[in-house]
Order: sequence, then C-alpha cells, then structure tokens
Amino acid sequence: MKILCISDHIDPLVYSHGIKERFSDIDIILCAGDLPLYYLDFIISNLNKPLFFVFGNHHINDLKYYKKTEDIPIDLVQDIQNYMGCGAVHLGTRIKKEENFILAGLGGCKRYNNGYNQYTDFQMYMEAVKLIPRLLWNRIIHGRYVDVLLTHAPPKDIHDKCDLCHSGFKAFLWFMKTFRPRYLVHGHIHLYDMSDERCTKWENTMVINAYNHYVIETAPGD
Repeated sequence: MKILCISDHIDPLVYSHGIKERFSDIDIILCAGDLPLYYLDFIISNLNKPLFFVFGNHHINDLKYYKKTEDIPIDLVQDIQNYMGCGAVHLGTRIKKEENFILAGLGGCKRYNNGYNQYTDFQMYMEAVKLIPRLLWNRIIHGRYVDVLLTHAPPKDIHDKCDLCHSGFKAFLWFMKTFRPRYLVHGHIHLYDMSDERCTKWENTMVINAYNHYVIETAPGD
C-alpha cells in the first residue's frame, strides 16, 4: 500500500499535469492541514482515491462547514459538505477505516494568538479523549487501536520548534504511548533544507512530517 501525505505547501510535483503518472499507484491520500480545498479537489479528481484531511491554523475559512457552530446548524453540515463537492473527508477528532487502515485525526496547532483552531495542551488532551470509545472498540474488533494518527501540529520535542506557534503537543506523546499507532503524520513545520529531519521513530510510532509531499509505502503487519 502507498499513502501520499501532503501539507502546508502546494507542491508543483503534485499540482501538475503529471500527477497521474507520478502517483498512479497511490492508494490513500492524507492531508495534514494548511492546504486549500481546491488543491485537495484537484488531487481527488486526478487520482480518484480517497483523501482524508485535518485543518491546520491557515486555510480554515471552511472549517465551520465541517464542525457544528452557532451559525451552521448540525443538520445542515452534511448538505453543505455535499454542495461543496470536494470529496475529501474531514478527519478532525474522528476515526475512519479505509483499505484496512484505521485512521484518526486531530487538527489544529498550539494556541499562540487565540485564533480559530488553536488549542492549549489540556484542550488537545480533551480532543484526544473523545476518540477513546472508538479506539477501544477497534482494539476489541480489529485487534489494534489505530494505524495512523493524522495531525497538523507535531508532537512535543519531535520535529517542533521553540516558538509557541510551532511547538508540539504533549498530548500526542501520550496518544502514541497509549494507543501505539504505526504512524503519526503531521504538518505545520516547513522543511527548507533536504537535511532537515522528516521521519523519526518514537517508541512504536514512525513520526512523519508531510510538508510538500511524502509517500509512505507499507505492507500489512509492518
């Protein structure tokens, strides 16, 4: 199985006429945030593969259409999503199963200016706690909690930066230690140097920075 991971920057290798040839063998696409929906629509239209995403702290004008808010009643959310027609599946604080892969998502970044989709560490713990009932169900039915945790921000002290905006969440360390996903795919941290660390093994989880694009190739049981 091949998983195309994207985040934060419209990659000319992806957003091109050659996308079908270059990524013809991709099975799933994961977007770790801060990319416009028209870009996701382009990828889905050309590859015709399922795409799952979380919102970051930019390009979040459409977040209100994927979460219940005071101005968007919950019974209209699905109709609005269908009307938008992108086809991408929002994975924020949700769990989905695709191609025998169990996917969970926790979007947003560390609170730094009280903007939308920003969280304190405690708030992110609470977002993660919402996933526990379904994670326990997965453990009983499938023998594992989750295969991939898709986030926007990185875990604390793994690929993160020292400024508040780009610091990571301790909650993700707890999640990896407790539920042992095979992968944590994040964005938010831009890579400008080919020598910058993109993949880091932490306990049982491979932490991957999806900036621009990155392809995970895996086999069942890896």
